[in-house]
Amino acid sequence: MPSGVLLTSIVRAPLGAALRAGNRTIRDPETNSDFITLARVVKTQGRRGEVASEILSDVPGRFSIGMRLLALPREPDGRRELEVEELWPHKGLLVLKFVGVDSISDAEMLVGCELQVPRGQRSELEAGWNYVSDLVGCEVLDHGREIGRIDEVQFGAGEAPLLIVRQAGAKQFEVPFAEAYLDRVDLERKQVHMKLPDGLLEVNAPLTPEEKREQAQPARKKRR
Repeated sequence: MPSGVLLTSIVRAPLGAALRAGNRTIRDPETNSDFITLARVVKTQGRRGEVASEILSDVPGRFSIGMRLLALPREPDGRRELEVEELWPHKGLLVLKFVGVDSISDAEMLVGCELQVPRGQRSELEAGWNYVSDLVGCEVLDHGREIGRIDEVQFGAGEAPLLIVRQAGAKQFEVPFAEAYLDRVDLERKQVHMKLPDGLLEVNAPLTPEEKREQAQPARKKRR
């Protein structure tokens, strides 16, 4: 993921429902806190320099004609300012036509770029909603007991996104960010307070390498 990428998916607390569809992992998004990424150019579209982009923002009406975006290429060597001339949805993507990008060869130069705005232009959310990027790095507490910090947020495995919570060592937990388990989110203190049922952490802890080897041993014996 290029430097400066900040995905802007949002979740509602306490409902915990992800508005961004599909499998997606948000990992260490704040490598550069000056910018946020709203979309990623995935391919050219049409003959007049149009590009099709994957939208990474869940804010309705976030894109408009005349807005200015900064294109960050895969190999970051400076951002290029672009102005939206036309836009329309197409097969789950957003087609964008930029001023001065008038041919397929011009559009090809934008494929893979992150389309960004300065962080100061991040949309204000209604009360009770949170940017997923704000959850990454937060400390998770279960009934007041520290569990670890959120290393990443995963979507697509169920109705609620999964918080990948890592302890100081190598151990990590998968905690559903769901209404049933969530107490409150305190972004000022970078804390997520939860009330998890007994045994949930043990069930949702990935196997250690040693545990995987132990489980594989009986299987190998049966094949002999």
